[in-house]
Amino acid sequence: MLAQGLTPILNVSDIRASFAWFEKLGWTKGWEWGDPPGFGGVCSGDCEIFLCQDAQGGRGRGPSPRTFGPDGDENGDQGVWMSIWVDDVDAIHQHCLEQGLEVTWPPADMPWGVREMHVRHPDGHVFRIGRGSEE
Repeated sequence: MLAQGLTPILNVSDIRASFAWFEKLGWTKGWEWGDPPGFGGVCSGDCEIFLCQDAQGGRGRGPSPRTFGPDGDENGDQGVWMSIWVDDVDAIHQHCLEQGLEVTWPPADMPWGVREMHVRHPDGHVFRIGRGSEE
């Protein structure tokens, strides 16, 4: 198989609120379908994520305020975990704080050679925002 593209589909409880959340993260609403909308997409550059209200996949926010580390819970959130690769993790972190998004792991240099942070969508989807560490 030679994949031509990959678009994750996230189960969300409120598609309009999810569009607004992604806009705070710096993404744009690409399209919506239905009246009222129940399916749609958000975009950033060449990347797209589909959002499906109340269907197609799982969701569920875990109880822990951290998604990583000694007092974190990597298994609590029942949503999708995805890695997003960026140029400047620290700038994204600052932007997320300014927008009031839930950062569950601040930027850190990880032993596997990635500087990353985590931000959690209200439905329990976790985004690992990272960049390969400079040698």
